[in-house]
Amino acid sequence: MRRGILAASAALLALGTAIAPARPHAFLDHASPAVGSSVPAAPATVAIWYTQDIEPAFSSITVTDPSGQRVDLGNAQIPPGQSNELQVGLKPLPPGTYTVTWHVVSVDTHPTQGTFTFTVGGG
Repeated sequence: MRRGILAASAALLALGTAIAPARPHAFLDHASPAVGSSVPAAPATVAIWYTQDIEPAFSSITVTDPSGQRVDLGNAQIPPGQSNELQVGLKPLPPGTYTVTWHVVSVDTHPTQGTFTFTVGGG
């Protein structure tokens, strides 16, 4: 009897593991301006969409110019109703290449981070 209960418990555990949804980290899905893109005019914001909802209190975006100076407004936020998007306002940008650095914590508590560049006008 005990062996049957153990076998049934093991089978249920295996089944539960097989049908449990995967909980991936929040990775960059797409961005505006797009990763590696060249835009003719300076954007007012950088927005990044992630593959999973993110925690606003533990998530950030910074944007720096070619000399390493911050050009974002320091107002990173998740827009209402868009729990997988993080955006930050930008100062007026002259032509040049800008680096976006992001760090987010997903709702499943896994941190991810990355960087990408975009170029404004000038050629």
